[in-house]
This record gives sequence, C-alpha cells and structure tokens, in this order.
Amino acid sequence: MGQAFRKLFDTFFGNSEMRVVMLGLDAAGKTTILYKLHIGEVLSTVPTIGFNVEKVQYKNVIFTVWDVGGQEKLRPLWRHYFNNTDGLIYVVDSLDRERIGKAKAEFQAIIKDPFMLNSVILVFANKQDMKGAMTPMELAPHLSNCPGLYVALVLSIDKADKSAIWTSEDPD
Repeated sequence: MGQAFRKLFDTFFGNSEMRVVMLGLDAAGKTTILYKLHIGEVLSTVPTIGFNVEKVQYKNVIFTVWDVGGQEKLRPLWRHYFNNTDGLIYVVDSLDRERIGKAKAEFQAIIKDPFMLNSVILVFANKQDMKGAMTPMELAPHLSNCPGLYVALVLSIDKADKSAIWTSEDPD
C-alpha cells in the first residue's frame, strides 16, 4: 500500500527513476565514484568481483547505479546489464596511457550494442588530480566516432563541484 502512495506522490511531484550502468576497465575508479556519489565520502575499495548497486538521488531524480567489475574476465558479462538502461557512465583512468586503446575498444563495443542505442552516455575522465593524467582533450580522440560525446573533467573526486564538462562537438 505504501508503494502505491509513493508512486502516486512521485507522479504528481515529479520524482523519476533512472537506471544507470557504470563501466570501465579495472582500477579506473568506478566504485570510488559510486560511493562518493552515494554517501559523500571517498572510501578505500577493493577490486569489484561482480557488481555494486546503489540508489543515488539528485534533486527529483533517483538513479539506480550499477557499478560492474572491469576485470577482463568480467567484461563479456557487461552486456547483461544493458537492457532497460537509461544511461552509461564510462569511467576512464586518465593515467592509464598503456590501456587507452583497450578502453576505446570496450567503449566502442558498449555503445554499438542495440540495448545501448538510446542511452545517455557520459565519459568520466577520472584521476585528473594526478600528475601525468591525460586531459579530456587528449582522451577524446581516443574515444572518437561518437557525436555528442561528453567527457567530464573532474579535478578531484573530493572537489567534484569544481568540475567542467567538454563535448566532442565543442569547437575548442
């Protein structure tokens, strides 16, 4: 009965729910980002075997965020999380120059999947506060062929309010 009232209340006052999947290679920082969004703190994490799922509310939108492990053996399972997904947050480790080609290949496979064609896509250029990190402008060509691609530059997970967003369609 309580659920019925909640849905009715949400219908009148505008709360909506979205399903988001957060993917990226192992050690990109997905779990750290998830828990920073969820509880507002940076936690020490271990590699995700399987997935973490949390509800995160921003204004009148409740996001159910699925953080799926990025180890090579788990990547073939990612596609099982695509059905009914409203958005993708693809996390790229801006320090990992050696695996940027692999990150691109995985990203391209994800966005070409039929279940992801209508999903909103955000590429999160993580670890920007670390010396030697690739800038969003350096990362974007590696993830190209994606009109309207958004790359979020976050100076630090602790300073996410000081972030900037760049799109692949911006002239500069």
